[in-house]
Amino acid sequence: MPLIDTRVPPEDIARLFVALWPPAELAAALCARYDATCGPDSMRTEAAERLHLTLHFIGDVQRSRLPELQSALCVPFDSFELRIGACERWPGGLVVARPDAVPPALTDLHAALRKVLDALGLRTDDRPFRPHITLARRDAGPWPAQPQAAEPLRWPVRHYLLAESLSGSPRAYRVLKTCAG
Repeated sequence: MPLIDTRVPPEDIARLFVALWPPAELAAALCARYDATCGPDSMRTEAAERLHLTLHFIGDVQRSRLPELQSALCVPFDSFELRIGACERWPGGLVVARPDAVPPALTDLHAALRKVLDALGLRTDDRPFRPHITLARRDAGPWPAQPQAAEPLRWPVRHYLLAESLSGSPRAYRVLKTCAG
């Protein structure tokens, strides 16, 4: 689960997103896989408790809308399993882990949430959905070694979260609502 933070967020604005959050064991396994295959000094790795797969970034929203969002964003969905294989390099200095395949239930959940966000007048990303978990960011220097293929890690997905991104360093998240399938 996300790191719980005691910092007080701004009173009137919340920076929100909807995400899948891996169980602690899976997050630790993803970090270990990254460290074993491509973890040089030039990369800033994400802490295991911050690893997540963003379904929709919502952005800044008035706190007065939180009850409405917490209720509306819990949509019914079928549970599914993700199989996370090797890490890969992405433009912009990212190393990510992606599902080996995108199950229809994940695509359906993404679409259902987009429909709700659109109905609430909140922006959604027009780019194609590319589910991934960011493991590290390159600050400078050489790229890590090309990640090696690995036996997929299994992630049974039974819920998703509405979360708030809190400012500061290190970044932390506050869970506002857990929605089960």
